[in-house]
Parts: sequence; structure tokens; C-alpha cells
Amino acid sequence: MVQVPKVVRTLSSWRPSRPTWRPGRPSWHFHRPSRPTVIKWTRISAVVLTGLAGGYIGLALGGHVETQIGPTNTALSLHPSWTGGTTIQIPPLGALHLDTHWGPISLNASVSELREAEARKLIQDDNAVDHLTTQIGGQLRHGMIIMILRAVGLALAFSFLAALAIFRSWRQALISLGSATAGLVALSALAYWTFNPQAIAEPRYTGLLANAPQVVGDTRNLVERFTAYRAQLARQVVNLSKLYAATSTLPTYEPDPSTLRVLHVSDIHINPAAWNVIRSVTNQFQADMIIDTGDISDHGSAPEDKFVNDISSLKVPYVYVRGNHDSKATQKAVARQKNAIVLDNQLREVDGLRIYGVGDPRFTPDKSTRDDNVGNDQLHALGAEQAARLRLSGTAPDLVAVHDPAQAQGFSGLTSLLLSGHLHERSTKLLPTGTRLFVQGSTGGAGLRGLEHEEPTPIELSVLYFSRATHRLQGWDDLRLGGLGLTSAQIERHLEPKPDRAITADNTPTPNPTSPSPTFPSLPPSQWPSTSPSPTRTSSPG
Repeated sequence: MVQVPKVVRTLSSWRPSRPTWRPGRPSWHFHRPSRPTVIKWTRISAVVLTGLAGGYIGLALGGHVETQIGPTNTALSLHPSWTGGTTIQIPPLGALHLDTHWGPISLNASVSELREAEARKLIQDDNAVDHLTTQIGGQLRHGMIIMILRAVGLALAFSFLAALAIFRSWRQALISLGSATAGLVALSALAYWTFNPQAIAEPRYTGLLANAPQVVGDTRNLVERFTAYRAQLARQVVNLSKLYAATSTLPTYEPDPSTLRVLHVSDIHINPAAWNVIRSVTNQFQADMIIDTGDISDHGSAPEDKFVNDISSLKVPYVYVRGNHDSKATQKAVARQKNAIVLDNQLREVDGLRIYGVGDPRFTPDKSTRDDNVGNDQLHALGAEQAARLRLSGTAPDLVAVHDPAQAQGFSGLTSLLLSGHLHERSTKLLPTGTRLFVQGSTGGAGLRGLEHEEPTPIELSVLYFSRATHRLQGWDDLRLGGLGLTSAQIERHLEPKPDRAITADNTPTPNPTSPSPTFPSLPPSQWPSTSPSPTRTSSPG
């Protein structure tokens, strides 16, 4: 047998060792975490995520309870959500959406039953509302406590049992339980700090439009504390009873006598379907009057004059100003309706509200003549001149109604509210003078013009709420229906943040009211609105 030398055996068994980092050595030597450490942190992360997921599922599954709130039996439940908030389901009438809080959990309240005897007493007895304000707080608190206890208990149980089943370790299950507890604490803190008590006063409504009348009073006293929040919630329960009253044998409610309701419509463009919508909203919202800011017709032709005959069927005052698609003949046809009030450089008091209106100085029904030389600057100058004349006469209207918002802005600083249309897209903004400019969409879905776009033009109109004492706008409901072929309906409530704000004069230079501005070429000086303007055919942007 040949023996291998010891030196050879030593060299053959030698292996280079793994380099390790030492002080002073090159930086490419680094230390990687050991595999057991990586596995440990991965397992802990999995346990925590299991606890959070199990808690979230248990919270959603356990967050259900049915409780009595006023005259209703209401099902309260928690649901996963990206934005939080509260939804009050009112089958079959629709839903109210409230931005009460932010977070991954939303609160749903669904009315399952209305006890008619209690609802009838609530509607008929004014003193019952005061009692309801105290009662509803305790009922809602009781239902919420039961729902939260059930939800939290099931959330913790789910997180513990899920970790125990997956990891087969009591220690891991306890860690999962702790992570679920921390998640619930964080969720509660988020809901607490983002809670918005004023949301109850500014709901968004969706569902069947004809069955959603709302009772509103003077909204100057906004919700600032939970006690007031509870009172507003009581009013919502009263409103809910009255919603059901519209479709049941319960007596019909009486409008709040402190509120003047004005329905604002515009740009009907001879769409006969608009009259059904206007009539339904007028009846359901108990409107005291309707203000139409023009373009009731499409070409101002004689055959279209018969279209306005439906005005007389509305049974409330119909205040109208001429639009650029309406001719003088159209204006006369409206004036022949017994309930119509045509304003053309005139001020009238209607149900205590002083309204100044003036017709559009243009008559541009043809779409081929849209590129005209009458721009917004000239219309603004015309409005400013008309406002200057009103100031000289000592007249202070409660609101001004014109067709084009560019002309309407010339009245900024004269009154607190300007109503207009023309753009077929609803918007509103508060001008620097404190005057609110309100632009209405097309109540007729822009007529046949609504078919020019890929999506139908929506039907839009608004119910404005005024204080009878101050004649100031307190809030408004924006109503929107899907256009031709669509059946969607939405109502959104808005509150005027400072209804009694001061109105200051516009600091921009205004034209001399004793002579017409030479920058408005559509009308000769003899036809400027020191008297009623007489439209002549010119071109217009639409």
C-alpha cells in the first residue's frame, strides 16, 4: 500500500474559508442576516397580518344589529369602505349619504319597518319632535353600543382563532390578537378625529326623485356639537316619516312656514319631458314659485309658442326672463299664461321676494351664427350699466335673474344672489363682493342639442330655500337626472355658509349710467335697456 505524504493529505483537505468583514478590510466584505432571522421576521409579519385581516373580517361580520330609532325599526351595520361615511337606506325611496367620518369602515343604516301609528303622531304633533330629540339619542347610542360590542368581540375572536388554526401556536395566536386590538384602537381613533357632526345637515340623496321631499328651515344655526347633531338627526327621522307619508296612507306634511322655496330652471329648449319633471318637483318640494332664466324655446318661432302653454298647469307663479334663443314673440306667449310673470328690465315682488329680471339683449337661435362679436366683456359691461341704473333709482332687489352669467356678473355687489343659465352646466361661486353667482344647467337636457355629445346632457334644476324674515338664501338642493335614455336621479344638499354676510360694492370701474357703453355693438343706443331691450338678430356663441 502506497502511503500519501502527510503534507499532501493536508493540502488536499484544505478549503478556502468564507471572507468575513473586519475593521480595516475592504468594504465589499458584508454580513448577510442569517436565514433563521429572516424566517423569524417573516413569520411575525404573517402573524400580524393574519390578526389584522381576521379582525377586519370579524368586524364586518359581527357589526350587525336591528334597533328602534323613533318610529322606525332600523338595521345598523358596518361595511368595508375606502372613504368611510354613513349611508341611510330608505327602501324603496333611495338613500342618504353623509360624510360623517373617514376610514376603511362605513356605517350603514337601513330602515326595515315604519310603525305607522307612531309616525302619524310624530307628523301631527309638533311637541313630539322635541321629545324625539331626547329619545333618539338614547336609542341610537344603545344600538351602536350593542353593534360595536358584537363587532369587536367577533373581530378579536376571528383574529385569535385564525392565527391558532394557521400557526398552531398559542403564542402566535396571542400576537395576532394583540395586532387586531391595536388595529381596532387605531380605527376608533381615526373615526373619532375625523368625525364631522355637520354632515347630518348636508346629505346627498339618490334614488327615486319624485319620492324625496325634504323639510328644511333656517339653516343659519349649523351643527357644531353632538347635542345639535342629535337634534338634526331627529329632524332627519321626522323627514323620513314624511318621505314614507308621500307613498303611504299617512297624512301629507305641511311645508315649514319659515322657508320660502324657489325652483330654479333654465334652458328647457322645448323638451316636453321637462314639464313633467318641473311639475313633480314643484309638488313634492312644495315650491312657492318657479324662476326660469331663459331659453325656453329653441328657435323662437311661432310654432314653438304653443309649447309654453303648460306653464299654466304648474299652479304657482312662473317668473321668466328671455334667453338668447327666445324671441319677443316667445316672451309674449309666456306673458299670456295666467300665472306667468315676465321680467324685462323690471322689478317685481313675488311672495315677498323682490326679483329684478332682464331679458337677453341677443336673439341668436341659429347654430350657424355662433361666432359672433358679442363677448363676455360686453355682456358684463351691459350688466354693470343696468346695475348702476338700479342703484341710482334706490332699488335693492333680493335677487337678479338674467340668462347669461357674464351679464349677471355685472350686478355683483348689488344683491346677494344672481341666477342665470345659458352654459348648460350647473355651477356656483361666491364673488369677491359677497354676491353668489348661480348658473343653472339645462332643465330640458338641452333639448335635441343634448344628443350632440357622446353622453346625454343631464336634466338639472335646483330648489332654493330663502328665509322669509331676511330674504336671504339659506341653502339649496341640486337635482340631477340622467339625460335621454338614462334613469339615474340624484339630489345633493348645500348650505349657505354665511347667509347674512355683508354685500360690498364692486370696486371695478362701471360705465356711466347716463349713456350707453359704446363697446356693446349688438344694440343701437336707442334700444339699450333704459327701457325694455328689443333684441335684434345677431350672432351668438350658443
